[in-house]
Amino acid sequence: MEYAFLTGTVLVAGVVFAVVAQWRDWRPPIIVAVVVGVAVRVLLLFTAAHDSWQPVDFMESFKPAGEAVLNGQDPVLASEGGWHFLPTIPYVYGILLWLGIPWEYAGRLVTVVADIALIPLVAKLSGGPKASLRALQYALNPLALLVACIHGQVEPVALVFGVAAFVVARGPGSPERPGIRTQVVARVRRGVTAYGWRTAAYRVLGPGGMLRRALAAGPTDRADLKRAGLAGLLMGLALCAKSWPIWLIPGMLLLLPHLRARVAALFVTGLVPLFFLVTLPIFAGTSLQQIPEVIRTIQDIRPIVGEWGWTPWKTGGDWALEPGLAKLGTNLIYACVIGVIFLWRRADPIDMTTAILLIFMVVTPRLGAQYLLWFMPFLVARPTRFAWPAIIGVSAWAAYGYLYMTQFDVNTWWGLHADWSRASIVLLPVLLVAMPWGRRVATGVTAPAVPADKTRVTSAA
Repeated sequence: MEYAFLTGTVLVAGVVFAVVAQWRDWRPPIIVAVVVGVAVRVLLLFTAAHDSWQPVDFMESFKPAGEAVLNGQDPVLASEGGWHFLPTIPYVYGILLWLGIPWEYAGRLVTVVADIALIPLVAKLSGGPKASLRALQYALNPLALLVACIHGQVEPVALVFGVAAFVVARGPGSPERPGIRTQVVARVRRGVTAYGWRTAAYRVLGPGGMLRRALAAGPTDRADLKRAGLAGLLMGLALCAKSWPIWLIPGMLLLLPHLRARVAALFVTGLVPLFFLVTLPIFAGTSLQQIPEVIRTIQDIRPIVGEWGWTPWKTGGDWALEPGLAKLGTNLIYACVIGVIFLWRRADPIDMTTAILLIFMVVTPRLGAQYLLWFMPFLVARPTRFAWPAIIGVSAWAAYGYLYMTQFDVNTWWGLHADWSRASIVLLPVLLVAMPWGRRVATGVTAPAVPADKTRVTSAA
């Protein structure tokens, strides 16, 4: 990589400025944070596009997907599985290529624009008096700059829709929200004790029961459903960019005001990816007979491990196809995420989401450096005591791979990779302690006021 020194200097300067801003409690206007973010991203976009080194997947997977759309072909099949997501982003790639923009710019424009949009969204997600500080800190986030400007990976696109869904779902009012409240559970438990399981189940599920009342329309129903539908639309678009935003759905649903709104948001969330799938014959030139093959390709995730965490110590620091390790890691993810949801069930839904994403990074068997961006907007918006050690640690690890290792030939790269991948294990305890352990119960917050005549049962703000 020819611009490694310049890029590294920008990244280090940004970290120093962000930490000093935290120390001095600078709170510039949001527009200043956006301008700073645009400036550094345009600079790095320009240098990355002119560099002789280009990321392999950026050139051999993403580019063929965009070219396929430009040529009226299915982006999943024409890229030979290089693109194994829905075609939403390749549609944008195809438009930019059709406009005559060189790929080195076109491919990164999508991610850079999304990452710029994340700057004010992080401020919205944070809320409160320090919102503009959080926006500035995300504008200078080194990992975001590497992923969006250098790698051109699509994580910022998924995040911009996912974070926007959180902002919309939370709606107006205090940025602090309670998680699952215990009143409903307590009422059901008292009913079981007093009446037995059969009677208690009837009181919950029968006509006029708690579930029926929870799903009944209330006086604010139109506004609530509109908010839920927009949040679901945004989360559905996040899932169209990549599949991992499924981990964001629980937090988004808990931010909605009641069960009826959550059902509506979940329905719309699933409807959006379905729309892009069934319209493949219209927009992507996919035949009806090819759709099952497209689905199989999207679902087919090869069990490649050895890049991050505990698996490189099983593979000697190299990539390897290890179905056993991948299955073990996947089961660990499911178990740990369930445990986190239980432990943080009464926390602010944003804190619960941060905990879910961080525990994923700790136990996952397979990870690319770009995955580490998943938790960044949430951790920057609501930092914990060890947030900055985590941010600086994963950014330094990723920068070593992006900037230093790319200076060498293939054989030297593989030698460096063995040590680099195994060294990532030291970051796992850092990410673990960066979880919002002190915020497992939201205190001093109340749910938004509910009109007295509203009989709906709510379980979260």
